[in-house]
Amino acid sequence: MRKKKLGIIVNPIAGLGGRTGLKGTDGSEIINQARRLGASPESPQRTIETLNVVRRIRDEIEIFTYPQEMGETEAKQASFSPTIIGSIKSGETTSEDTQRAAKEMKNREVDLLLFAGGDGTARDVYNAVGREVTVLGIPAGVKIHSGVYAVTPRQAGEAAVMYLTTTTPETTDAEVMDIDEASYREGKLAAKLYGYLRIPEERQFIQNVKSGGIQTEKQTLQGIATDLVGSMEKDCLYIFGPGTTTRDILAFYGLTKTLLGVDVVLNNQLIAKDVNEAELGKLIVGRNAKIVVTVIGGQGYIFGRGNQQISPEILTKVGKENIIIVATKEKLASLHGRPLLVDTGSVTVDKMLSGYIRVITGLNNYAVYKVAS
Repeated sequence: MRKKKLGIIVNPIAGLGGRTGLKGTDGSEIINQARRLGASPESPQRTIETLNVVRRIRDEIEIFTYPQEMGETEAKQASFSPTIIGSIKSGETTSEDTQRAAKEMKNREVDLLLFAGGDGTARDVYNAVGREVTVLGIPAGVKIHSGVYAVTPRQAGEAAVMYLTTTTPETTDAEVMDIDEASYREGKLAAKLYGYLRIPEERQFIQNVKSGGIQTEKQTLQGIATDLVGSMEKDCLYIFGPGTTTRDILAFYGLTKTLLGVDVVLNNQLIAKDVNEAELGKLIVGRNAKIVVTVIGGQGYIFGRGNQQISPEILTKVGKENIIIVATKEKLASLHGRPLLVDTGSVTVDKMLSGYIRVITGLNNYAVYKVAS
């Protein structure tokens, strides 16, 4: 029986702007700014996590990948001996490299193409191969609205193993979505459908498309705000994650929050806006701190999608007991019983966050919800 062909493409800059609060990495200026702020990409380690799972079928597959940081390095670190195709200018890769790599994978007739990145990477793969290749995304970007990504890198590996070892694997179409990053940084959020990619029909491993947000009643949000603010402790930092829910909650108390950034409140005053990981780290030194985040409607993520500034290191210092989740009942209902999700980039922190957590859903109204990594 012939070995299955697995293609690997890594976008080496994916996730670079997450912890620095830059909300993406589209454009060389933003990439350079992220690097000046000391950012490092998420995609290499996340690809290795995926390949460590795939390694258990290493004798049944042949891996094709692009040179150096676009897949070769990661495959070798996961103890594979990949076939290297194409060429790149190391340290200066572009979206054109991703598209060229995807086309060459198609020409090699790979059975499955794994790519690490975010929505921009998904668009590049779609532009290159459309629905002609079965693909699956390893989540590594800042913004991931598309439905072509696995829930976590490990689950990308599990889905790949299942797909490659099934005699007659099934596929389905999934949406490729993306937003305009320039508008995103100005607080304007509008995702656009660019097309569909063919992915393995392994829905337990695949994230949903991010919903635009369920309409919430003003009274419900005011109830959540009243409950939260009424319990706020003096001289304790409150780190508010992105989203319309957290923004609207603070608006009830006259505080203007950035829609897509992480802001910090102390003694009912907004003391820092749109902070990055480094700034958060400095603010919490020697202080009590709590983190307030909401749920991404339709997907269920509370950490790891759009709020990477609240990094594993920040979460460890603050502690699970100081995490506050706020969400309307309608938003929880949009999950249809699926658990809340975390994908911080740290297996240890994801496990720390797993289990059950209280969610504020209104004034003196709470739900206990399961969190899964």
